[in-house]
Parts: sequence; structure tokens; C-alpha cells
Amino acid sequence: MSTSTIPAWQGDYWYLLKNLILKDFKVRYRNMSLGVLWSVGNPLVIMGVLTFVFTVLLPTDQERFPVFLLAGLVPFNFFSLGWSIGTTSVADNAHLVKRVNFPREIVPVSAVLANCVHFAIQIGLLLTIAAISRVRVTPLWLYVPLLAVLEVVFVTGLAMMTSAVNVYVRDTRYVVESAAAVMFWLVPVVYPFDRIQPAFKPFVHYNPIAAVIMGYRNVLLEGHAPAASILWKLVVVSALSIAAGTLVFHRMKHHFFDHL
Repeated sequence: MSTSTIPAWQGDYWYLLKNLILKDFKVRYRNMSLGVLWSVGNPLVIMGVLTFVFTVLLPTDQERFPVFLLAGLVPFNFFSLGWSIGTTSVADNAHLVKRVNFPREIVPVSAVLANCVHFAIQIGLLLTIAAISRVRVTPLWLYVPLLAVLEVVFVTGLAMMTSAVNVYVRDTRYVVESAAAVMFWLVPVVYPFDRIQPAFKPFVHYNPIAAVIMGYRNVLLEGHAPAASILWKLVVVSALSIAAGTLVFHRMKHHFFDHL
């Protein structure tokens, strides 16, 4: 049986996308007492523990350490969670993919966009902590949502690629989870960029997640716009990611039915 023999979706694709986003959001917090508050509680707990470690057990001279830390944790959390959930999205929605003929790209895209709700909440938390820490509010803060949008584009492209591969090779989800765990230490989440050895700095510069983190810290801690080199590299990598993700997904989706 192929996609040509199952009924085509006759409704509004935006309606379908919206409902897939709402479904992912509701399923995540089903039977949880605190619900969406975990979007704030989780980074606060991690921030508290790491702040204790790096200010009491292993003291650091980093000023406004909670802001410094959240500027790394918030974009990394979205990257890790969005990529992981996006990777399993097609397989997790096999019942829908096999019953209705609609653009399959909507599935991983909706999974990533569902995580944007948590991302927005955590960005709000970051800006709140920055204000409490007496970081001066300036128009430069508008760079924060711009960097966030570029990260969403990058993660969406990445998720489209791995979600397609995961249909054929179910171990892909574990590779993604392991890669995200390793990435936590390869980008400057808990340490500043200037601590990285000069030989490795060019590799970090081309890492889009590292670029987002450095951009947040430029704006919130250093009081200046992100370097132009960071912005254009992030734009290029995000564009390449979404283009490659769309191409790979389009090539592989025609045989999803045989593997789901």
C-alpha cells in the first residue's frame, strides 16, 4: 500500500499544523500537576544547582552568573529537546501518517514549533532574571528573539533530516540523544568562550548553538550587539539546515508507509 491509495487531507493545512502543535503540547504535560510551570521550574532548578557548584564549590569570577548560565541553558534546552522530539515525531505519529495523505513535513515541523512555547517561556525567564540582576534594558534586547528565530529554523531543518532517517533506522533517536548530551560540553553553556583554546575557537564559531549563546551573552552581559560574523554564520547555517532537511525529508518520505 502507498500514499496514493489513502485519502488525501481535504482540510486547511494550517488547521492541521495548529492541532498537531496543541496535541504535542497537551501530551507532554498530561497528568502533570504543575503542567507548563515545568518550563520555568526545570531551568531554575538546573540554574540553582550549577550556580551553587560554580560559585561555592568551584568559585568563578564570572559576573552575574545566573544570567550567564541561563543564556547558555535556555537555547541549549530548546536545541536538545526540539531535536530529540522532532526526531521521533514521524514514528510517533505513524497512525496519522498511514491513514491520511498530507504533507508529511508538517509532522516534524509541528513537533519543533510545539517546543517554541516552552522556549518563549524560558526566554521570558532569562530576561526576567537579567532585569532582576540589574542588567540595563536596551533596544539591543530585540536581538534575543531574532537569535531565537534563527535557532528555531536550524533545529527544524535538523529535525526534518533525523525524523526521516529515524523511520528507517530506529536507533537514530538514541544517536541524537547521545549527540545532544555530548554537545552540552562542546558549546560554552557553563564556561565562557574565551576559555576555549585558540585552535578550537573556529569550530565553535561555526556551531549555531554556540553562536546563539554567544549572541545572548553579547546582548545581556556585554551590552553590545552580536558580532556581524556570528549573525551571518548563523543565518547561513540555519538556511543550509532547513534546505538540507527539506531535501532529505522529501527524498525519503515516499517510502515511510513501508517502514511504519
